[in-house]
Amino acid sequence: MIQKNKNSFGLPPRLEKANGGVRRVGFELEFSGILLEQAADTLIETLNASIESKTAAEIRLHAESIGDFNVELDWNFLKRVSANVDEKTDKEELLNLLSQAASLLVPLEVVCPPIPITRLQLLKPMTAALREAGAVGTEESLLAAYGVHINTEIPELDANTLSRYLKAFAVLQWWLVDAHEVDVTRKISPYIDLYPEAYLRQLLAEPEPTMEQIFDDYLEYNASRNRALDLLPILAEIDKGRVGRDVDDPRVNARPAFHYRMPNCNIEQPDWSLSRSWNTWLVVENLATEQEYLDELGTAFLAAERPLLGVHRSDWVKHIDRWLQDHALA
Repeated sequence: MIQKNKNSFGLPPRLEKANGGVRRVGFELEFSGILLEQAADTLIETLNASIESKTAAEIRLHAESIGDFNVELDWNFLKRVSANVDEKTDKEELLNLLSQAASLLVPLEVVCPPIPITRLQLLKPMTAALREAGAVGTEESLLAAYGVHINTEIPELDANTLSRYLKAFAVLQWWLVDAHEVDVTRKISPYIDLYPEAYLRQLLAEPEPTMEQIFDDYLEYNASRNRALDLLPILAEIDKGRVGRDVDDPRVNARPAFHYRMPNCNIEQPDWSLSRSWNTWLVVENLATEQEYLDELGTAFLAAERPLLGVHRSDWVKHIDRWLQDHALA
């Protein structure tokens, strides 16, 4: 079960990977309201970190007890240019001015290192300090769909484990939108598109898909990074060449972790913390370990399909909400 204290990080049923190591999680936070230097200074003070490298668009920090953090303007062009400018040239001053101007429109992003699931409380002081420094998130922006990305290591890179997580997310995805209270600005953006219903039917109708089937079906319907649960990093970790043939996007980085992008970043709210986003994701973690429940919900979803109309979304969300409460999984 998920811990009921929203300000504490709950633990998933599977803490360890197949090799016995503790699973790790990396977070990415998008926000605005403060400048790049202010955000970096806040992390330096709060995490007792030091600067490893610095440009007008990106500052890399090292915190001895946690790992390496990136604080960056989420503007790829500025990052590419500033990385190639000699600090002794007057172009650096120009880039600094551009960086400050961009902070009004372009979000900042803090990319955290992968942290053991059992040590996530180490991040609580960081979000509180950024809020105190003036960081604002999703609800304060009419232009940018600020969010929290959660990169959770998969326990094992095999077809059965991958299938369980996919099916758990598939039956929960509509419910998760409501559970996270996803902001309307983010709903209309393409960055967190849900899996299409045709893919859900294909996925849930196959009791034990092979890895080849998982690749074929996922890439047929989801050959894009723009998914609330982006599986491309994991698929690239398994077979980067196969992913590259279907998805021409250099931003796809191979790693054995889910890229979950649905939560808002409400960092400006006094009672908000990363644990809220994490604990909602834990519903997927909990359901993924229960094969009997996955089969039950998958069968119910397929049975709820209406000719030409598909599954009624609001009815399904109500069904999932009641089901989760009855089974103490949320």
